[in-house]
Amino acid sequence: MNRPAPVSARLPEFTWDTLDAAATLAAAHPDGLINLSMGTPVDPVPAVIRQALADASDAPGYPLTAGAPALRDAIAAWVARACGAGVDGLGVLPTIGSKELVAWLPTLLGVGPGEVVVVPSIAYPTYEDGARLTGATTVRADSLTAVGPTSRVRLVWVNSPGNPTGRVLPAAHLRKVVDWARERGAVVASDECYLPLGWTPDAEPVSVLSPEVCGGSYDSVLAVHSLSKRSNLAGYRAGFVAGDPALVAELLKIRKHAGMIVPAPVQAAMVAALGDQAHADEQRERYRARRETLLAAFTRAGFTVEHSEAGLYLWMTRGEDCWTTVDWLARRGILVAAGVFYGPAGAQHVRAALTESDAHVAAVAARLARP
Repeated sequence: MNRPAPVSARLPEFTWDTLDAAATLAAAHPDGLINLSMGTPVDPVPAVIRQALADASDAPGYPLTAGAPALRDAIAAWVARACGAGVDGLGVLPTIGSKELVAWLPTLLGVGPGEVVVVPSIAYPTYEDGARLTGATTVRADSLTAVGPTSRVRLVWVNSPGNPTGRVLPAAHLRKVVDWARERGAVVASDECYLPLGWTPDAEPVSVLSPEVCGGSYDSVLAVHSLSKRSNLAGYRAGFVAGDPALVAELLKIRKHAGMIVPAPVQAAMVAALGDQAHADEQRERYRARRETLLAAFTRAGFTVEHSEAGLYLWMTRGEDCWTTVDWLARRGILVAAGVFYGPAGAQHVRAALTESDAHVAAVAARLARP
């Protein structure tokens, strides 16, 4: 009997598994491996958050999929402060980190074969993975004219500040995307996980929920956020989505059936994280200092750093195949991500994260300074 192909057959090899050989080479360096390939936080979880988690640890009952009232209020208040959104008419929903929501959003929205999901030309791989899981077609495009006149577009992903490029999209560009999608009955999903991390005054990140982008209406608009980087909560899996209340209500209905629930102690930790700005400012300053050190070190070593005006990465090139660059750095004990992970347009770039410790960041600069 012929069995249908497994669902995993729709997906490519897991991105990070392709770095195994380079990781082995980098780990053989006499002074050890410095891993700049993933944006994994290494700094401590702030005490105020850990205390909230501990205080809520006696949680024998089922938590609310919609989030506890205190969490919904905290999300709405943070979105109002950070995104310039109005609380009235705003739907909010906690998610099990942001990657889970990104991967399953096409499925939750009912996108299917023959329909189109638009993603940036250089993009976080999970946008396309989510489309693959539904059998939809992915179109890589940075301009609406490149998408063409098709009426099959159901979902448009935008990402500003961008991963991996650190590029910031101006409000006028985002407004055109929102207007274009609304005319076609499509949803705009804006991945804004790096929104608080702008580094240059001439490229200030703006949310799709800002009135200058959405026109004061959240119709057909969703913003995806994460506490992984802002609050060092990658291990907690703490994220949320905000925007169109009708879309959020639909997501909630399905997630109730599927048991996609943020644990109660994590919900309590999220309330503490969203309500405390001091730890976020402190962490931002750490990343700013690491960025300055790495930017100078890679530039001196002959790399051209492009965009990277926001977010947690440097997007760099030496004008050669990205795997050649990955190998060159691995021989110095430094592991970075290959640009092709993010699409064919990244074939001559690599991505380096700012999330290593201060000691390792200083060591990167020292290693790059050697002949």
